[in-house]
Amino acid sequence: MILVTGGAGFIGSNFILDWLAQSDEKIINLDKLTYAGNLQNLSSLIDDPRYIFVRGDIGDIILVKRLLIEYQPRAIINLAAESHVDRSIHGPEDFIQTNILGTFRLLETVRNYWDDLQDAAKRRFRFLHVSTDEVFGSLVQNEPAFTEKHRYAPNSPYSASKAASDHLVRAYFHTYGLPVLTTNCSNNYGPFQFPEKLIPLMIANALEGKSLPIYGDGLQIRDWLYVADHCSALRRVLEAGALGETYNVGGWNEKTNLEIVYTICSLLKELNPHSNFHDLITYVKDRPGHDRRYAINAMKIERELNWKPMETFETGIRKTIHWYLNNQQWIADVQTGAYREWIDKNYAGL
Repeated sequence: MILVTGGAGFIGSNFILDWLAQSDEKIINLDKLTYAGNLQNLSSLIDDPRYIFVRGDIGDIILVKRLLIEYQPRAIINLAAESHVDRSIHGPEDFIQTNILGTFRLLETVRNYWDDLQDAAKRRFRFLHVSTDEVFGSLVQNEPAFTEKHRYAPNSPYSASKAASDHLVRAYFHTYGLPVLTTNCSNNYGPFQFPEKLIPLMIANALEGKSLPIYGDGLQIRDWLYVADHCSALRRVLEAGALGETYNVGGWNEKTNLEIVYTICSLLKELNPHSNFHDLITYVKDRPGHDRRYAINAMKIERELNWKPMETFETGIRKTIHWYLNNQQWIADVQTGAYREWIDKNYAGL
């Protein structure tokens, strides 16, 4: 059995669905169900005996301790995090509480659990911490991509809180010997992404004929990783990663925000030739501290673990657009908050 924290979020729900599509090993999903936690993403598993959902906070030491003792997981994949830069600018305290204090309390509880394991179980145990490329700061146009050795230089409350959590995980390996693994991924996209992020926001707004807001000049560059590829990388790192090591996970797809939006408009126009989605593009004031460029060098994970992404951006974005077109009720439920009613109905008492 494995324990996934933050499993009702975008990456977490994709990871759980992907895991159970390929394995019969049980999963416990511990999620606080903040605004972006959506159990409707996992509705297909509601009667699946391999899947157990527990509502709770990674900072709840008593709850986490009980789960560890009761279920004896062989691994923990820590995906629980506050993760949106804009929200961290307007309300940084939640990011400090979850990403720093929550990670610390989780590590402490896990360390005590791990210390008490017997030899074979102790050797087998893993703690996989999922982080972001944003901890490395910003790159200029022709600067080499981030490697695992790149200096940390976070520029937002979000990335600073994730950097702190990374340092805590590293410290627990070097100080206590806790068998940790860390991944730093580039921008994910794909099914079930909350429509505050660039790609789902542009798709949802375009379908409703709303403006497509672009920060500043739109020339900020990101490396884009299809979420299913990220899930396969996490499985591979959990399976074969060297203890204490960090692995960058990227899609080898550097694109400007403007290029992303134009691509979405063009693909939607293919499906609806009578609409000119490009006319909806609107430029808005840039956000504070907006990093100019992120780029991931993912050679280490390819070289050492024989992993590389399966999707190009062109194939991944088409799959993503088709998913949102086929799941417009999901978009409506998220935008209106109706998914909360679904949770209340199907998980009474949480």
